[in-house]
Amino acid sequence: MSDSIRILFLGDVVGEPGRKAVHLLLPQIKKAENIDFSVVNGENSAAGRGITPKIAIDLLRAGATVITTGDHVWDQAEIVHYFPTEPRLLRPGNYPTGTPGAGSVVLDTDKGKVAIMQAQGRSFMQPPLENPFIWAEAEAERLQALGIKVIFMDFHAETTSEKIAMGRMLDGKISCMVGTHTHVQTADDCILPNGTAYLTDAGMCGPDDSVLGRATESVIWRFKSGLPTRFPIAKGAVRLCGAIVEIDTTTGKAINFKRYTHLLAPGDI
Repeated sequence: MSDSIRILFLGDVVGEPGRKAVHLLLPQIKKAENIDFSVVNGENSAAGRGITPKIAIDLLRAGATVITTGDHVWDQAEIVHYFPTEPRLLRPGNYPTGTPGAGSVVLDTDKGKVAIMQAQGRSFMQPPLENPFIWAEAEAERLQALGIKVIFMDFHAETTSEKIAMGRMLDGKISCMVGTHTHVQTADDCILPNGTAYLTDAGMCGPDDSVLGRATESVIWRFKSGLPTRFPIAKGAVRLCGAIVEIDTTTGKAINFKRYTHLLAPGDI
């Protein structure tokens, strides 16, 4: 068994353009980057709001090992009944006890056990959930007590301060924490002092010429008028954003960490 494992994380998949890009590129990325395990945030994959069972199945078939979600997780009603049947689809772990699904999963790989966990922030986020710091710290300690070394976390949150604080709190307790939700990739990828890889936001997998994946004109009109309107998914070139981390399977500490981005021209999909 190798002494390290390489994990690919792809940020929020936005609508059909994002899905098509992931289906096309994920197998290529995994081969080119020697990826052992892949995590995809799919919470905007159904026309920009939520995820359906079919989309989840298609993402898993495309090569995602685990799918995370976020504040739009329940926007497609049929997903509620799918959660109990698919442990590789996660919702934020700081929902109240009894909520369908789970906030973490442990999977066996040829590199050993890998745990993926997810929490949702509370600053400027709806719905307000239980304290993510309390849940995340307890969950990391629970996983460590099981002897699991490789622990990856998706923290779906709005503010940089909340994400940075979470990363600092979990430094040395998990292998990697990557933030999602704001759809804009940050440039602060690093390995923290106690060995946890950290990135405030992975960015999105969606239309590049857009406002967070939505048609630019519609969003600008909303800001100018203050009136409600529809936000259709933008068209054109699609950018995939995320991160790749290499983790020592013996210590659980990150060895290498880098942001990932790839732009697909409109004719490539």
